Amino acid sequence: MPYITTQNGVKLYYEEAGAGLPLVFVHEFAGDHRSYEAQMRHFARRYRCVAFNARGYPPSDVPADPASYSQEHARDDILAILDVLGLDRAHVVGISMGGFATLHFGLNYPGRVRSLVVAGCGYGADPACRTQFQEEAEAAARRFETRDPNESARAYALGPTRVQFQNKDPRGWGEFRAMLAEHSTLGSALTLRGVQKLRPSLYDLIPAMRQMTVPTLIMTGDEDDPCLEASLMMKRMIPSAALSVLPRTGHALNLEEPVAFNTCVSDFFHQVEAGRWTLRDPRSLSGSIL
Repeated sequence: MPYITTQNGVKLYYEEAGAGLPLVFVHEFAGDHRSYEAQMRHFARRYRCVAFNARGYPPSDVPADPASYSQEHARDDILAILDVLGLDRAHVVGISMGGFATLHFGLNYPGRVRSLVVAGCGYGADPACRTQFQEEAEAAARRFETRDPNESARAYALGPTRVQFQNKDPRGWGEFRAMLAEHSTLGSALTLRGVQKLRPSLYDLIPAMRQMTVPTLIMTGDEDDPCLEASLMMKRMIPSAALSVLPRTGHALNLEEPVAFNTCVSDFFHQVEAGRWTLRDPRSLSGSIL
């Protein structure tokens, strides 16, 4: 199995396919590298695609120390993938937890990025819902620790932004739920507590977002309520950002709507590579209605 080793000694499993400009996929909490199979098959025709499992997700290492899990570690694990594989600058695509890591990576290492796709990003961002989000993250961590993996995976997979996937594609949803049940219960609990629960609100990042010029595509489903307002905020704050909203779609938008997701991201990459992705025209910010 192919692994890279981070500077703090954690081994991360990865898979790659294709050749060309590098493209790195960063998965969500309830997924792993397999969540990007539809994207790996599509984009490997033109790109060198890499998908990896975050720390805590076997066959990557599952450190037992809670201090090994944080937003900073998630961000820097992307850097480790690029460094060890010799990738100078890459397109980076992240969903949900991976979207947060992708955004933080672009904010901190803009010289290593060709573009960012930040999708399904926003859980817990609203300052008014901060306490509720942290309480729900802790409750979910306890469920993964104490309940049968199949039971806890099914409960998580039936959340209010997941049922859209079940309704559209029961077979695909069933595969998603089964893969979630295979995850490490320890890794899931520590990720929820160290990465999800403690990460800063997106609203705390607004000053840094205003300075970011990396080409950025924000994506969300229109039924992913916890992410809608945050996605609109990011589009407004990041001068180089655009927003794509997929209709009748929940949180796992690359799984729910792989064709629409791939098409939108492909067009974004083409514009970036052609030098046609520019900063927002300041004339559109005059405040005038007409």
